[in-house]
Formats: sequence, structure tokens, C-alpha cells
Amino acid sequence: MSWFDRLLAALFPSERVTGDPPSGNGASSFHLWWDVPPTERLVRASVVLEVIEPPEVNRLYFWALQVSFANPDGGGAHLGLQYHPRFPGNTAANWGGYAPVSQGGLLDGSPSPLPSTPNDPNTRDFPWRPHRPYRLSISRVLDAAIDDRTAWRGEITDVESGERTVVRDLYSPGRYLRGPVMWTEAFARCDHPSVAVRWSEPKVMDEDGRVVSIARVAVNYQSHQAGGCANTNATTDGVGWVQQTNTPRTTPNGAMLTLLPQV
Repeated sequence: MSWFDRLLAALFPSERVTGDPPSGNGASSFHLWWDVPPTERLVRASVVLEVIEPPEVNRLYFWALQVSFANPDGGGAHLGLQYHPRFPGNTAANWGGYAPVSQGGLLDGSPSPLPSTPNDPNTRDFPWRPHRPYRLSISRVLDAAIDDRTAWRGEITDVESGERTVVRDLYSPGRYLRGPVMWTEAFARCDHPSVAVRWSEPKVMDEDGRVVSIARVAVNYQSHQAGGCANTNATTDGVGWVQQTNTPRTTPNGAMLTLLPQV
């Protein structure tokens, strides 16, 4: 490619539907931001995740529920499932986060009861299965606070069996959570076989124990300039919100997707 062709490509980028995403972390990411009722005292967020079209290539895929910690600023963290070639059966769970910008670095946490084949404190061996729903829960645990920091527990519950797995606690100065969002990060080529997950039953709970179900989410796709693939999509299927790779985009960026109650 000549310098002129490269200049034209930079000035007038075409849609990216093939090749590896040239983003900073090598992934194409897209998000579903929760439309949460106004409150400043949220202490729990949860959602059900099901991998309905599992990966077919030996690349990393990450699906997570992310929150920020507030009052005071406490950074943020994400809890989710990974299809990860470095782990047994390519399956893992991750509960990790970042400290406030003013402090930098990662949030530290308690030891995890789960093993980790590559000895990663954030990512642990976890034998999840496709076509099986798992509830991801992030909860404040008052009796586990340490050094004036709040303990935030990441748990994964097998919805069918009821088996609950505590991944570990993370410690943050933030006493409340805010800004829940669920996302997909695909460290794969834009043209690799399609992969899809379904998110359902998102809920938040405030300090008084009031539980609110979330009915609307805002769609966000990583831009072309930031390295995102143009053939990712988010939609609803009557049960939940579906995020899918390598598929025609039918829902535009910024759209609100409402999940209607099932009759």
C-alpha cells in the first residue's frame, strides 16, 4: 500500500469486518449500559449470563458485568466468564478491578478459593458450560471490610443447580456501586465464527434492601477509530439482551433496547 493509499484509509476509513482489531488491547468491545433509577446507595448488582454460541477458535473472549465504586471514588471492577486458552478446558472466571485514577494500579483483594493454572490473582479456573445460565453478582460485604476499605464480593451462581461460587473479595474505598454495564471483549478476528451471549434478569439493590429490575440498556460499540469491528451487534430475543460477533449490525450505536415483560 502506498503512502497515498494509507492516507486515504486514515481519512476515510471503511467498515472493519475482517482481520484483527487494532485496538489498544487487541479486542473489539461493545457494551450495554443499564438504565438505573436515580440513587446513590446501591450495594448490589447482578445479571444472568449464558453463552449461547460458544467460540470455535482458540482466542480469548471475555463477558463481564462491570461497576464503578463511589463515595468516595473507589475505582471499578468487572466480574465475568472467559473463554481463555491458558486455562483448563478454555474456561475461567475473572473478578478484578482498577484503583482510582489518583492512586493508579489494581485493586487488591482476598485470596480466591479457586485455583488458577497460570497463577493469575484476578482470573481463576472455573468450569462453566455453554447453553447454561450463570448469575454474576457483585455485593457489598460489611463484615469483610479491611483497612477502612469496603469489601466487594464477586460470586457466580449456576442457575440450574443453585451452586454458588465465591470468586473472592476486592477492596475499595468506595462504599456504593454505580454505573453497571455488561460487555463483550473479543480478542479475535472480526471475521472469526460468530459468538453470542445472552444477558437477562439484571437487578440492583440499594442499602435499604429495595430491589429494582432493569428493563432498558443503552447500546455502545467500539468505534472504527478505536479499533472496533463493525460487524458486532446487540439485540433482544424475548428472554434477554444478546451480544453477537460477526453478524450484521441491526441496532445502531446509542440505541436504547427495552426488554418487554414476557406474557
